[in-house]
Amino acid sequence: MRWTDISDIAIELFETHPDVDPLALNFVDLRQWVLALPDFDDDPNHSGEKILEAIQAAWIEELD
Repeated sequence: MRWTDISDIAIELFETHPDVDPLALNFVDLRQWVLALPDFDDDPNHSGEKILEAIQAAWIEELD
């Protein structure tokens, strides 16, 4: 997975952390959790606030 795989990342985070409210998670932790995903393989420096916001929004959608 790469940073642009927003939906796939959100699904993995939802499955890995089912009891976490993504709205309560800060972007520093969110970034670390994405980097820790086993299938994630992208440059850690290519993330930014907009990407993290998109991942957070997609994760919230997974909750519904």
